[in-house]
Parts: sequence; C-alpha cells; structure tokens
Amino acid sequence: MLVPFGILNLDNDELSIYLGQSAETSDFIVDCLEWWWQDNQALYPDVEEWVINLDGGLATRSDRTQFIKRMVELSKTIGLTIRLIYYPPYHSKYNAIERCWAALEHYWNGAILDSVETAVQWATHMSWKAMAPVVYLVDGIYEKGIKLLTEE
Repeated sequence: MLVPFGILNLDNDELSIYLGQSAETSDFIVDCLEWWWQDNQALYPDVEEWVINLDGGLATRSDRTQFIKRMVELSKTIGLTIRLIYYPPYHSKYNAIERCWAALEHYWNGAILDSVETAVQWATHMSWKAMAPVVYLVDGIYEKGIKLLTEE
C-alpha cells in the first residue's frame, strides 16, 4: 500500500511526491512538509511565511486538532509563519496539485503497479511541466486516530 502526498511549489512548478507506506495522517503530512523545507530552505533565504493551499481532506482539515498542533510546532521549529488556505468543498478543479495527480494517473494508466519499487519508478519518470518530480519513499508507521486531550 502506498499513500501519496504532493507538494507543488507554485514558485517554480517543482513537484515533490512523498509516498508513505502506512496511512495518510496529520503526522505524515506535517513530517513531509518539514522534510520538504529541510531540502529546500537554502533556496528561499528571505522567506518569512508559507502559504499552503489545502483541500478538505481528512488529515488536513482545520478542525483536526493533531494537524493544527503539529503545524504550530512546525511553524515554531522552522521560524516561519504558516498560513493555511482551504479550497471549498467540491472545488478540486482549482487545486493545482489535483492536476499533478491527474498527470500521474494518465502517465501510469494501464501499468501494473505490483510492487512499491514499480510505483516509485513510474512516479519518478512522469513529467510535470517538462520536469520530473522529486519522489521520496517514506518509511515508518503512522497511527490513525491520534487526538489531543481537551486540555491540550
């Protein structure tokens, strides 16, 4: 099983695809964002704020206490303000990352993805705006259902 998470940098159209082998959780997504920043922060020495466009997915909803807690922690860790912007329900056609997923699905249409290695190889060789994506295979188990206590 692979769980995809994508980061499309609208500044340069670079696509990063993270393929987890566990579950799509708030922790998985925030970890991917943190790894992306570790790999790319040198390119943006003057950035003071991230603006992240999100859909209403279960792991990133604004009422997910674990997601918001982890995003606040990430903001403090990397020293940036993080602004979350949510697309309204049923408006995925305006979300640029959805077009990336469509391109990937079109690229591997009909391919037999019978192993993790095969799926990663196909994802690595697709093209988005004439560039290959950066693809990461994420190890580790992410538990579902983590919630904060009311006091937290």
